[in-house]
Amino acid sequence: MPWNPEIYNKFKELRNKPFYDLIDFIQLSEASTAIDLGCGTGEQTAILARKFSKTDFLGIDSSAEMMVKSKSLETENLHFERKSVEDIVATDKKWDLVFSNAALQWSDNHEILFPKLIHSLNSKGQFAVQMPIQKENILNKILYQLAEEDPFKTYFKGWRSNPPVLSMDQYAQIMFDGGLEEIQIMEKVYPIIANDHDTLYNFISGSALIPYLELLQDDQKESFISAFKIRIAENFPKLPAIYAFKRILLYGKKV
Repeated sequence: MPWNPEIYNKFKELRNKPFYDLIDFIQLSEASTAIDLGCGTGEQTAILARKFSKTDFLGIDSSAEMMVKSKSLETENLHFERKSVEDIVATDKKWDLVFSNAALQWSDNHEILFPKLIHSLNSKGQFAVQMPIQKENILNKILYQLAEEDPFKTYFKGWRSNPPVLSMDQYAQIMFDGGLEEIQIMEKVYPIIANDHDTLYNFISGSALIPYLELLQDDQKESFISAFKIRIAENFPKLPAIYAFKRILLYGKKV
């Protein structure tokens, strides 16, 4: 699906907060190898590569638009490739750090995927992942509800998003079964303070809304966006509004 790096980066500061919370768990001092799954524009991967300068980083993303941005950031210990997460788990490559910030919510079947990612760690390797909890976030709920109503349900021809993010208990079990120690699992709210409803629309338009709009014709798209904005205003009648955006952070170290 086509990503727009400019729209995505409008909320760069907000998106960076959980990133910094996640990297606080990581300790890499010796020469090592790391992969950033779903690196996007590569700016956060570049921060990691500077912080852990003895580590060779590979950032991967399936978006051609994002790769155009990331390629300009390559250094001696930082490289980027256009690949999917599924491409990576299909190899036998081992890593000292498997990292992903706000990307794996786009990959299906976490019950299968996460054990494979954990298996790709070297001994003492670290696993650090952060994702939005889409099913619990209000803007996502509004989006899912609207898409199930006519005429939009007809426009989508039965397609609906099925967010793959599991419960904290399920991830804990997967991480424990995969041989991880020092397990840290937490849910954290990253509030968005919006002075107008367009701010809330713009935030979701750069991520979760994309696969929906991609399926619509131009006139259908305009109708859906208009209805979505009305629904946002109904759910956030008071301005400024606070949007309690929930994310899950996962960390563990391989035995």
